[in-house]
Amino acid sequence: MYARIYGEATQDGGPGALEYAKPLRWLPTTPQGSLIIGIHQKGSWMNTYRKMAAVALAAGVGLSAAACGSSSTKTTPGTGGSFSPVLDPATKVTISIDCAPAANKPVESKQWADDVAAFNKIYPNVTINAKPMTKCEDPAPFTAMLQGHTETDVFYTYFTDKQQVLDSGAAADITKYVTPQTVPALKDIQPAVLALNADGGKLYGLPRTNYTMGMIIDRALFKRAGLDPNKPPTTWADVATDAAAISKLGNGISGYADYSAANTGGWHFTAELYGLGGRMVDSTGKKAAFNTDLGKQVLQNLYDMRWKTGGIGAAQMIKWGDLQAAMAAGKLGMYISAPDDITYMTQTLKGNASDYGIGPMPGTQGALTGGDDYYFKKTDTPDQIKAGIAWLNFKLLTPGKGQFQYDRNKTGGLPVGIPEPEFFAAGSPSLTADNSNKLASATLPVANYEQFVSNPVTPVVEPPNAQAIYKVLDGAMSAVLTNKNADVAQLLAKAETDVNTVLANS
Repeated sequence: MYARIYGEATQDGGPGALEYAKPLRWLPTTPQGSLIIGIHQKGSWMNTYRKMAAVALAAGVGLSAAACGSSSTKTTPGTGGSFSPVLDPATKVTISIDCAPAANKPVESKQWADDVAAFNKIYPNVTINAKPMTKCEDPAPFTAMLQGHTETDVFYTYFTDKQQVLDSGAAADITKYVTPQTVPALKDIQPAVLALNADGGKLYGLPRTNYTMGMIIDRALFKRAGLDPNKPPTTWADVATDAAAISKLGNGISGYADYSAANTGGWHFTAELYGLGGRMVDSTGKKAAFNTDLGKQVLQNLYDMRWKTGGIGAAQMIKWGDLQAAMAAGKLGMYISAPDDITYMTQTLKGNASDYGIGPMPGTQGALTGGDDYYFKKTDTPDQIKAGIAWLNFKLLTPGKGQFQYDRNKTGGLPVGIPEPEFFAAGSPSLTADNSNKLASATLPVANYEQFVSNPVTPVVEPPNAQAIYKVLDGAMSAVLTNKNADVAQLLAKAETDVNTVLANS
């Protein structure tokens, strides 16, 4: 058996700050499937995005046996003998799962029902009890669910929930169930993404979506301001110049805007710091690392656009939803975000799809990555785990099916074309097939996203205790955007103290 090793990666920053590396070669595994591996660490950023991470392996994705398939995993379903990860179609089993589309999304709800029906043609004895949700996770109810052990058999989480889920003891180890037999596209999923669902050599979940952040622009405003919409700014100096030009259009138009409330300010501070090459926490995950020249630069960039160069308008204390509404109304030139904001502005806010483009994260030294996934309840039976994996593979992980059935999305009036999710590796058959299918059914102007797709930036995961850290940094973000006398150094020093307290108590 063989497993691919990826070399020259770093783990610079907080736990899970994944760096990417060039594929080196296939290496043999032991007869038991354990990968014989040595990691060469290097203190510089790698300059490719979708290439795999040695850190993913070092972080504990012990999938070599599953990925290769040992003799113990080749038993034909229903024939008895040694363990097989594959669900026998004759097995009668019921699973509950949350984050099904709610009634306010009739197209997605119908697709879910159609997919269940198609799935049941393969597995006629599996009953899927779906829990529709208008919002898949609220922090307080989610924590209460974990504490009360009231999860569904297959339950939805954000990537950043991993430690909370594992600490609660709620998750089942699914390592031996996830193989190329049960997830045929497994070999094409970035190891770094799988690592976000792994701990201590064990796999606990499977990805649903993921993203990296970039700069969303209003192409129409760029043209009116005499700027090239095919060249979104990639440095903060250029952001300031372009923002000032757009703001001069007047009529309440702001060239750039940023969050500063409801934890979103700290989230964007983190994203902008990553873009410059900084980190929020040190390598231990127990000490703040943002009170640096790079951290000061993040706040100074915003302060200068607000008070000196005129690129940011007077409306402040902005939270999620406000920026999207402003751009959909033609009042905002650009802001940083994940690509799916384009879907939201087009589908929900009825904005003009041709107006929106996206480029790489300014600074281009790192891009905040995030996403969501599904875990399996600790008390699930083996057959429930097998059934859950079979369903997730059908619905979420197979090009041309489920969430990747773009012709169906087009027929249903859903936007098609944004570069997300991003968990298939560059050059892999799954990504090639997915891109081809997406292009064939695109309803969005995919050419508008070319700069983002062609200039990938190294993804970096959110810091530990992200929401608590973001809440602290909201104060620094709001201060530089509302107070002309704000002192950047003092704001970061106080934030550093407060975040260190958060980390010490976590």
